[in-house]
Amino acid sequence: MRLGTLRLSAPGEAPMTTVVVRVDDDAAVELPGVADVGALLAAADWRERAAAAGGRRHALADVEPRAWAPPVLRPSKIVCVGLNYRHHILEMGRELPAFPTLFAKYPEALIGPFDPIVLPAHAADAVDWEGEVAVVLGAPARRLDEAAAAAAIAGYAVLNDVTMRDYQYRSAQWLQGKTFEATTPFGPWLTVADGPPTGELRTLVDGEQVQHTAVDDMVFGPAALVAYVSQILTLQPGDVIATGTPGGVGHARKPPRYLHPGHTLTTTVSGLGELRNDVVAEV
Repeated sequence: MRLGTLRLSAPGEAPMTTVVVRVDDDAAVELPGVADVGALLAAADWRERAAAAGGRRHALADVEPRAWAPPVLRPSKIVCVGLNYRHHILEMGRELPAFPTLFAKYPEALIGPFDPIVLPAHAADAVDWEGEVAVVLGAPARRLDEAAAAAAIAGYAVLNDVTMRDYQYRSAQWLQGKTFEATTPFGPWLTVADGPPTGELRTLVDGEQVQHTAVDDMVFGPAALVAYVSQILTLQPGDVIATGTPGGVGHARKPPRYLHPGHTLTTTVSGLGELRNDVVAEV
């Protein structure tokens, strides 16, 4: 089952209206009265409600790409993970970490799966891509073991942790380069799953592949991450964990390579879907 959030009014219109949809093979079926996937996941019976959706149908072929919003519009927490792919860590000559490296991102950074990535002029010189698998919580998680953590996961989506490297490395703390507004595509929908994804992640810039990995190469898998974070704070339904990126980022290339206005960034995880985002300069 796939669950998305559809914009019923165009981006920028006030008030913005959205609705949850179950994404079938040929249509998106509304769950009337539920504004986004996060609101749906807050209900204990969200699976049953989604399966029984019987609202207005939108033929997928007729849905404009920009009509898709981030599945969860404003997660209460977006926890991100660094250095989490074995091959990438070892190829850099580092030892595998004993614990996850965590940092945060804020909801204002999120954009829809086909929205433009907006680069402000003061932070547009070293903008990098980081294709990732996003974990979305479907139940509260507090001090869980891995088995219980796995059961608390609603499913998975695609995310790109677009990063302003010049701001990131101004200090030892990464947050300032990770959460610029309107820079983090997320979606295209939540794929409900009982186990972690097993496919491949690919990131492309203007059609050229720059990242490619099997997603089961993670040092800390989704359940391990949920269990670990739940020892620190309570995760709520709709909260997001971005599980880290593999090798192939632009900053590590020689010479470095970055995103600029006019580029198109495509992020795909087999079985989860595709993000496609034009890079534009802030007006």
